[in-house]
Amino acid sequence: MTRGIVVLACVCALLGGFYSAIAKWGIRHETLDLFDAARQRRVSVDIAERVDYAMKADAGLWKPPVAVISNGNTVRNTEYSFLANVFAASGYLVASIQQDLPSDPPLVTKVGLPYVGRLAVYKKGEANILFVLQQLKQRYPNAGYDHLTLVGHSNGGDTAMYFAQQHPQLVSKVITLDNLRVPILLSHKLKVLSFRSKDPVFKTDPDVLPTPQQAKTDGIDIVQTPFQHTWMSDRGPLFAKQAIQATLERFLGGADVTRLASIDSGKPTLENGMPLP
Repeated sequence: MTRGIVVLACVCALLGGFYSAIAKWGIRHETLDLFDAARQRRVSVDIAERVDYAMKADAGLWKPPVAVISNGNTVRNTEYSFLANVFAASGYLVASIQQDLPSDPPLVTKVGLPYVGRLAVYKKGEANILFVLQQLKQRYPNAGYDHLTLVGHSNGGDTAMYFAQQHPQLVSKVITLDNLRVPILLSHKLKVLSFRSKDPVFKTDPDVLPTPQQAKTDGIDIVQTPFQHTWMSDRGPLFAKQAIQATLERFLGGADVTRLASIDSGKPTLENGMPLP
């Protein structure tokens, strides 16, 4: 599949302003402090939904698709509003899950074990997602839960990809932001978008990314960015978040996505050489 349709820098700026305005005036955020009695575990969820679409859903006039966002290690689930607002503005019901708790063991790396010893972490994330979906179905019965969109940054991206592997019948799209451990799932039925960082510290494990031929065959979008790994949250600079938003919006709309590039100065640009704001 040919990739390369360029999103102009001015579009990034316009989209950034649009999502900022929507977030202020049209998107409602609500925190759900849930408790999974079966696991004796608290699960905090930030819900984002556009007010007018929520009213249509309540009236039975709209069935919002569901997007689940999983946070990266040491990043709060509330620090992905720049992503949640894109989905909510498009009519999604968005659930950003706090996947880790202060009481959880620290992440470890054990070479030679599956996912460098983090399989239990991804299974915990899988259980969190299943529990949250169960709770959402009671609170938002008019939403669509059979074609989920999973989103995740770093360790959260690995959690999203692992869940898609285990429950392919529930998932239609996966968007990862620099997941490093769990291989991207190859499936003609699954739409995948993965933003990759250019970071000297955070390195992707072998076999996580498909070969160029595999990506072409399966229609997987691998977007190489000049951004640091830690920029892919609300903590990142505005120009990086705007570029990701613009690309994500095109992906959700079914269009080819932008490939980002860098120039000698290190100032991020789009393919046509125009600097991002």
